Amino acid sequence: MPEEQTVAEPTLGKQPDKKPPRKRGRWAVRRPKRLLLLLGVLGPGLVAAAAGDDAGGIATYAQAGASYGYQLLWLMVIITVSLGVVQEMCARMGAITQKGLADLIREEFGVRWTAFAMLCLLIANGSTVVTEFLGIKASIQVLAGDGTWLVYLGVPLVALLVWWLVIKGSYRRVEKVFLVMALALLSYIPAAFFAKPNWGEVLHQTVIPSFSLAGGFIATFVALIGTTITPYMQVYVQSAVADKGIQPKDYPYEVVDVYSSSVFGNLVSYFIIVATGATLFINHISVSTADDAARALEPFAGPAAKYLFAIGLFGASMLAAAVLPLSTSYALCEAFGFERGVSRSFREAPVFQSIFTGLIVIAVIIALIPNLPIISILINLQILNAILLPVLLIFILRLVNNRRLMGSHVNGRVYNLIAWVTTLAVSVMAILYILISLILPLFGVNLGG
Repeated sequence: MPEEQTVAEPTLGKQPDKKPPRKRGRWAVRRPKRLLLLLGVLGPGLVAAAAGDDAGGIATYAQAGASYGYQLLWLMVIITVSLGVVQEMCARMGAITQKGLADLIREEFGVRWTAFAMLCLLIANGSTVVTEFLGIKASIQVLAGDGTWLVYLGVPLVALLVWWLVIKGSYRRVEKVFLVMALALLSYIPAAFFAKPNWGEVLHQTVIPSFSLAGGFIATFVALIGTTITPYMQVYVQSAVADKGIQPKDYPYEVVDVYSSSVFGNLVSYFIIVATGATLFINHISVSTADDAARALEPFAGPAAKYLFAIGLFGASMLAAAVLPLSTSYALCEAFGFERGVSRSFREAPVFQSIFTGLIVIAVIIALIPNLPIISILINLQILNAILLPVLLIFILRLVNNRRLMGSHVNGRVYNLIAWVTTLAVSVMAILYILISLILPLFGVNLGG
């Protein structure tokens, strides 16, 4: 940043009866301009954070609170730090290189590694697109009841609306509407207070880690990681920063965006766990449907709880239902040099249009399957995200520490320590989950829990 300068107040002649002019820093002179710039830069991190508290996130956080009370609150504190660091690294690469993550992977690692990385991204993002339409289905079920014709009519119509808004370039106009709807999930914060939890126990579990090798605990632990540091969020943030043309000189404002958004998103997640722990866990109520997750809002919203929950769930799911298939299509086409862009026709960009439309169609078909155990599917898909996450993190770390690309903006020691420990920890937990939940049961060993 430029050095601070002093600017004297203009005066007209000598005025000894007045105080001498007060020196002001550059910030005081240019405060309105800086504020407008800050507001212009804010966005990618906030949208990613709000979309992160989607159907898969709510299901996972509610399940954690209902099944284990406050035992996993300490993990949310650690995940928030890790999420902020990972998001910042991707945003920094977008600002310095002005390129998306897929583009950098292709340039630095070649076609084979790019194909591997994009396959992992396609699986992770494709599964998350499914969770968004399951969330839309669940929100309609909460309002209209399961099995009604509204569910089977509403989900395809919403999917068609999302597709049309993106293709016509109108999604940005209504994105703020979905963002405001998603903010209804903030009601979990007052709901946690109205539920009157044991705050001493909440604080204790927040700062003192507890752990178990029980299969259920490990599955929930891994799902929490996968739904909080979701692979698509990294791709989206870097691409959004590059597309907005944020320059290195303006980058400090983007740092505010990614860190404040990470804290904001995970604060909501934290209180979802507290609210469900204080209402469902103590009453031995498991989360098997969306209605169960909505019950945690009853101490605050009463009979309106299900409506508040449904609005928030719908808004968060709609945010990601457009962002996810679109960012995935851009990433895959960027990686392999295909024509891309929502303004291009199918003939001009067949691969782009096929991926974008195909992801939505497949997700809708899966969501419309009758009698799906939605909560169980949502949590298992978050586990899949966590298993695939280390692959993307390793590529990110290799790129952000490449001095030829980043110059003096490579990671420092603290950033590298946090990022590599995060990658190692996620890898270990994913392997542990596979061992305890998938392999040992084949030999008759079931740790349960």
